[in-house]
Amino acid sequence: MTRVIMPETLESLWDAMTAAPEARLFCGGTDLLVRHRREGGGSLIGIDRIAALRGIRYQDGDVVIGAATRFSDILEDPLIRAHLPVLARGVAALASPTIRAMASIGGNIVTASPAADSLPALTVLSARLDLASPNAHRTVALREFITGSHATGLRPGEIVTAVRIALAPRPALHHAEKVGQRRMLSGTLVSLAAVIAMDDDGRIEQASLAFGNLGPTVLVSVEAEAELIGRRLDRDALAAAGVAVRRAARPQDDVRASAAYRLRLAGNLLFRLLDPKIPIVAEKYKGRETAE
Repeated sequence: MTRVIMPETLESLWDAMTAAPEARLFCGGTDLLVRHRREGGGSLIGIDRIAALRGIRYQDGDVVIGAATRFSDILEDPLIRAHLPVLARGVAALASPTIRAMASIGGNIVTASPAADSLPALTVLSARLDLASPNAHRTVALREFITGSHATGLRPGEIVTAVRIALAPRPALHHAEKVGQRRMLSGTLVSLAAVIAMDDDGRIEQASLAFGNLGPTVLVSVEAEAELIGRRLDRDALAAAGVAVRRAARPQDDVRASAAYRLRLAGNLLFRLLDPKIPIVAEKYKGRETAE
């Protein structure tokens, strides 16, 4: 029988990890619990009940999301919906309402699946991760933390405690979209997240694009982003960016779709940025600072 330990404080978590160093950590467990018995079982430590790892707050110009925060809470949060709609749209595409009520943002990050629905949005938002162990704390960029398919830079005895996202200083278009075989409970064929800022003349001043499931990690094409800078957001500019994305992508064939089909999707998804209904974040945050 699998032993499951559910500490309620960080101090009791460190104690549990010391007492059971072979145990696997989980938060939400929607991915781990499917694979656990197949991979050999053993003890589990859940961090779901640790209050210090939950919640969303604004602090020092950052939106700070606790690692154990459920996707359903992220999707419903007014700060996220108003100022980080690209993350809200990415979260809305994840699995189903039942899964979103269990799955956590920290678990989705540490699983580091190439098809993880939150990762493209977090990438274009330049998210940073707070990491902690009993004796140390550090902050790393998400882009540096994920090193390969299901591989991260997490050190032994270390956990992700929070995600930090700086709010953009200028108005920007936010979009995220996922292509799957059905609307819910569908694996990602290709996903796109984009944050596009334009100057007063309507030309693109800053472009951040990230694609899911086009390689072992989230694909960021500097060449594709460069194709957009200084141009208007139109079909010609997006077509040029799409060519650069296809050059950079390394998708694989699988039972859901061929690599060639994924390449076509990747370029075509960019044209969705022409949809006039895509939200533009124009207002600065006017809420109250929250202390640690």
